[in-house]
Amino acid sequence: MKLGVSTYSLYKALQSGEMDIEGVIDWIADQGGEHVEIVPLGFELAGNHELADSLRRKAESRELEISNYAIGANFLTDSEESFEREVERVKREVDLAAVLGVKKMRHDVAKSEDISIRNFHNQLERMTRACQEIADYALQYGITTSVENHGFFVQHSDRVQALIHAVDRPNFRTTMDLGNFLCVDEDPAAAVRNNLSYASMVHVKDFYRRPSYLNPGEGWFQTPSGTYLRGAIVGHGDIDLRDILRIIKGSGYDGYISLEFEGLEECKTGTRIGLQNIRRLWDDIS
Repeated sequence: MKLGVSTYSLYKALQSGEMDIEGVIDWIADQGGEHVEIVPLGFELAGNHELADSLRRKAESRELEISNYAIGANFLTDSEESFEREVERVKREVDLAAVLGVKKMRHDVAKSEDISIRNFHNQLERMTRACQEIADYALQYGITTSVENHGFFVQHSDRVQALIHAVDRPNFRTTMDLGNFLCVDEDPAAAVRNNLSYASMVHVKDFYRRPSYLNPGEGWFQTPSGTYLRGAIVGHGDIDLRDILRIIKGSGYDGYISLEFEGLEECKTGTRIGLQNIRRLWDDIS
């Protein structure tokens, strides 16, 4: 297992100008991270191959692997022309991922107000076509592309699996976020068991959880069933991380594990404590 951090965890510091992206890489290395996952939020990267090469060299200088490049995308467009433009845009991001030196890249597939299973089935062919074309393009670089379980529309473990099987490419898998299953009211431990064999890498995230009849107020969001969630420091929330990490470790998984922090606490503090907690919990599992 290689434990590292998604730059998304330090988004607030990037957005405020407190840190730049190279400073984030330094900070992750200083915390004992073994890899960094690049998520271009809080800084611009698209099309900037010079910066991508600089980040690759920076990570190498700190003996950090760049594990994954994660971007947004939406293939549920209003025309075939805009669909093709979006596919081509993501291919250019694959080119940039190759400059970063990664072998794993996550791209989103859809945004939709209608998150029903009926609409999912209606849109599956279009999402599949895009993911196949991008995975085939990424193969020239030896890159495995993936879909993450987030965004409500393709978030349930069965929907993620359905897309993976429909795409049917050996280099198309899932970036499996163990916390995000809770956002669609799915038991995280059961969902992890369901999808672990399809994971190209694992995100560790934590949430506080409150029932729909106890509105906690500002800072919380609701799942489709109305349950309230708020991002937590990993290890401080209500997800049974010890059980889930036991499942992952017991499976023999030996790939990247990436911390994602999105709580209300100061981001460096939240990320540092979460990283310590993952390492401690993992080491405690026999």
